Amino acid sequence: MKVKVINRSHHPLPQYETALSAGMDLRAYLPDGPVVLQPLERALVKTGLFIELPAGYEAQVRPRSGLALKKGITLLNAPGTIDADYRGEVGVIMVNLSNEPFTVNDGERIAQLVVARCEQAEWETTKQLSDTERGAGGFGHTGI
Repeated sequence: MKVKVINRSHHPLPQYETALSAGMDLRAYLPDGPVVLQPLERALVKTGLFIELPAGYEAQVRPRSGLALKKGITLLNAPGTIDADYRGEVGVIMVNLSNEPFTVNDGERIAQLVVARCEQAEWETTKQLSDTERGAGGFGHTGI
């Protein structure tokens, strides 16, 4: 599938790092210098990318596992959804859940972008849903 992209940053376009990767790494575009996230602070970090997805697709912005494990950095609103009709700059809402300041540098890989097929639902009101083995069980109903 082809996705139209405008790259206003000076970084390479996101790419799949391995043959079976689901996501492409997004890089911070910080022409005015690094951003320091204090503990529990959040910030919108821009990428310099503008995309045009085909109808029936979305792009999901997800955390990078290495940043989460090693530095306590994750994303709010994750996965963030980029709709097929959005034409603005792709941004990443980063949060520092660690006890130490974290510096986001220009060009740093800060998130993953997964392009996925999606459908729009049409509601059908009803008075009863079909029975399943699970039923209404949720939030830990199967144990630890």
